[in-house]
Amino acid sequence: MGESRSNGRAAAVNPALRIACLGGGPGGLYAAILMKKLDPRHEITVYERNAPGVTFGWGVVFSAETLGNLAEADPESYARIESEFKYWDDIDAYVADTVVNSTGHGFCGFARGTLLQILEARCRELGVELRFEHEIADESEIGDVDLIIAADGANSAVRKRLADHFKPEIDGRDNRFTWLGTTRPMDSFVFIFRQTEFGLFMAHAYPYEDGLGTFIVECSAETWRAAGLHTATESETVEICGRIFANWLDAHPLMSNRSIWRDFSTVRCATWHHDNLVIIGDAAHTAHFSVGSGTKLAMEDAIELAEAFRTVGTDDVPAALEAYETARWVEVAKVQKAAQTSLEWFESVERYLDQDPILFTFNLLTRSKRITYDNLALRDPAFIARVREAYADHVGMPRSTDESAPPPIFAPFEMAGLSLVNRIVVSPMCQYVARDGVPDDWHLVHLGSRAVGGAGLVFTEMTDVSPEARITPGCTGIWNDEQAAAWRRIVEFVHAHSKAKIAMQLGHAGRKGATCVPWEGGSDEPLAQGEWEIIAPSPLPYFDHSRIPRAMDRADMDRVIDDHASAARRAASAGFDMLEIHMAHGYLLATFISPLTNLRDDDYGGPIERRMRFPLDVLDAVRAAWPEGKPISVRISATDWAPGGTTGDDAVAIARLLKAHGCAVIDASAGQTVPYANPNYGRMFQVPWSDRIRHEVGIPTISVGAIEDADHANTVLAAGRADLTALARPHLFDPYLTLHEAARYAYWHQEWPSPYLTVRPRRPRQGVLKRPLPPREVGEAGSGRRRLTETEGS
Repeated sequence: MGESRSNGRAAAVNPALRIACLGGGPGGLYAAILMKKLDPRHEITVYERNAPGVTFGWGVVFSAETLGNLAEADPESYARIESEFKYWDDIDAYVADTVVNSTGHGFCGFARGTLLQILEARCRELGVELRFEHEIADESEIGDVDLIIAADGANSAVRKRLADHFKPEIDGRDNRFTWLGTTRPMDSFVFIFRQTEFGLFMAHAYPYEDGLGTFIVECSAETWRAAGLHTATESETVEICGRIFANWLDAHPLMSNRSIWRDFSTVRCATWHHDNLVIIGDAAHTAHFSVGSGTKLAMEDAIELAEAFRTVGTDDVPAALEAYETARWVEVAKVQKAAQTSLEWFESVERYLDQDPILFTFNLLTRSKRITYDNLALRDPAFIARVREAYADHVGMPRSTDESAPPPIFAPFEMAGLSLVNRIVVSPMCQYVARDGVPDDWHLVHLGSRAVGGAGLVFTEMTDVSPEARITPGCTGIWNDEQAAAWRRIVEFVHAHSKAKIAMQLGHAGRKGATCVPWEGGSDEPLAQGEWEIIAPSPLPYFDHSRIPRAMDRADMDRVIDDHASAARRAASAGFDMLEIHMAHGYLLATFISPLTNLRDDDYGGPIERRMRFPLDVLDAVRAAWPEGKPISVRISATDWAPGGTTGDDAVAIARLLKAHGCAVIDASAGQTVPYANPNYGRMFQVPWSDRIRHEVGIPTISVGAIEDADHANTVLAAGRADLTALARPHLFDPYLTLHEAARYAYWHQEWPSPYLTVRPRRPRQGVLKRPLPPREVGEAGSGRRRLTETEGS
């Protein structure tokens, strides 16, 4: 590999570079164009192993955001690209015998071969040398160059040769797909779901020229084998897929172009550059075809790479490459995260096929979280109106014949004898200001204001069943009558001044007990004085410097069970409407469930059924002590996010056991079991666990985890990913969140406190126009911005 001119040569200011681009796809060609535009003195050669005009695939799709980037980077090539565009706005979903349409999505596409021809011609105009049918076996063959841009695709030979440096992670998946074409005319992006004797087949199809379109077929590996496609030739693949999708194809043929069956592999690398070499596009990172970002990412990589050299200069190539990677990393990670979410949706799509077709289509459109409820309301108000009606019908919401359905958050919910006026939940949020476990005026105002603020269900903070069960000295409790009386005052206020129901979350801190109030000593840090004995299933400290808990014996177990039962009776006497048992976040019951914290070799350790034995004993005792007509929920950590810990499969098994023991609702959280967990944060990041448990176990779920506003909550509910949505930080920021969202959505039936009626929105009188409060500008979820800059599709 050649050295940069900064290594061993006298460097001028911004010297010209000798550049080799390995790979003549869109990324490599566009990088050559932009680097040549940056300085015409650069000597640039593109090496492509295929002959001119040879390409895999059919069409490409761009979003409005990507088009703006291309227009700014090279107006000349963009003008030629734009002249070839085929535009469309619609998405059609074919489910069983139904087609559902949504509009306002702003796609444009054209032939991949045409794109390559345009970029090749632009390279020649600028003086870039193109060498086709020239494969580089090793970078040493290139000679003395200053910069190597490796754009050699998802199976990058360069990445493989330098794997020790790039440290790639290759995530291969189960589903199989093949890239076909069709002459069937299209004026929309099409998703087709076909159940066959072999299993479910899916098609992702879109036009790129008049009378020509891309047709990607996807299925599980099991279905692929059952249909005999694992041994099929290209022509046999075309024939079999043609039969499967015959009704839609309407006698139009499918076409092949190196249309072999593949499994999609997500490529992630620890770094993208080494000395004077950089990998871009699929060589560095891949994104599933269902979000249409492969070509986009590659060409935007080229834009950012050229910008790095413009900013840093050419006298220090490694520094420019470091600047490129720093600037580009976040955007790529964001796209890959959305693509992974979309990929996993298609892997598990069969769980949704019994949904109403309109709700299924909403689920499909919002699968990656880049499109949300409010965003779709801007794109296609009529479609969202259909979603509201379908959701109201699905949940059995009564309304008069002349009344339109409200946004999903305002639908009532019934569970085990408890009626909620809406589906917004105030999450349990520890306040750490109690004295001797007694809630005071702070708790009255904290919980009361959020109940008055319109939420359907308000949770107390984790309330401890004994003095030894506390996390900190400031935690609330319900182990004595004084505490129960103080809680009764709060419950009576909530019931007297709001329509909200109030639930108590019972818990025991276990090995995370006897720690500091967070703002006095740090979260989960052990007390310097005033500590108490802590217990756990096994004598494992939380941090290395934490106190070592005592391993519980039978007497400890009996005492904890009795403490929970006594707490449940006191909660009932205080008038609570619902109980939740905390079996998550590394507290006592969670440490029995996780194999990372339960190392017992008795009947309470080992397989999941034995690790669940003690938590189920606690649930049984609480269920016996709690009134029969009132529900109990359980909060679980659906995954530990750590090697060897609980997984999604475990979460399903845990939920089944809890359901069998009388749990009415699963509150699906995740993590916080061990300090070395590696959570995958992001908007609505814990929703997949709620989604999976709800569909596979058949139990209502509460979804939590960065559900930031009503837009997110409506998205989760309408897609069928949860029955209730719990918001913590948004309710800390705005106790009256539900009232404010009712005003924003012009929902006229939200109950308002009598002293606040002067600001309650009113339905306009017939014939009188009254403009509702304007939509907010919302963040990157795309919910509320008029400019539609992100699209979905292959």
